[in-house]
Amino acid sequence: MRVAILLLLVPYFILAQISAKVIGVSDGDSITVLLDGNVQKKLRLAEVDCPESGQAFGKNAKQFTSDEVFGKEITFVQTDTDRYGRTIAKVYYDEDRKYLSEEIIIAGWGWWYYFYSQDEVLGDMEQQARHEKKGLWADPNAIAPWEYRKLKK
Repeated sequence: MRVAILLLLVPYFILAQISAKVIGVSDGDSITVLLDGNVQKKLRLAEVDCPESGQAFGKNAKQFTSDEVFGKEITFVQTDTDRYGRTIAKVYYDEDRKYLSEEIIIAGWGWWYYFYSQDEVLGDMEQQARHEKKGLWADPNAIAPWEYRKLKK
C-alpha cells in the first residue's frame, strides 16, 4: 500500500518542481530567481532561519548562500507563501541535488526553523554544527533571528 501511494506521489513531486536561475541573494534565507519568460520571483527558504542583515553573522549567512547558488540553475518546490507574499520553497541545486536549507544548517549559518518544519533531522544537523562550533555557533551567545526580530520591535 505504501509503495502504491509513493508511486502516485512521485509524478506530482516531479511536476511540482520548478527550474530557475538564481539572480539575487537578499540574505541567508531569501533569494530571487528568474523563471521562464524573464519573470522574477522572490523565494524564502523553507525550514531554515538565518541571521538578519543587521545581526551578527548576517553577512556571513548571505555570503554562504550566495557562494552556493548565485548564478546557478536550481529547482524548487513551493511549500507555502509567507505574510510578505514571498514563496516559501525547498531549493535544490547542483547535480547531486543538495538541499540548500540543509547545507546552511550543516555549515552553521542558520537555525532549524522548527516552528515551520517537522524534519527533526535538520534539528540534529543544527545540534552537530553547534557541537562543532561551526559558523555562527563559534559565538556561545548567538541570538536566534526570531528573538532578534522581537528585540527590534
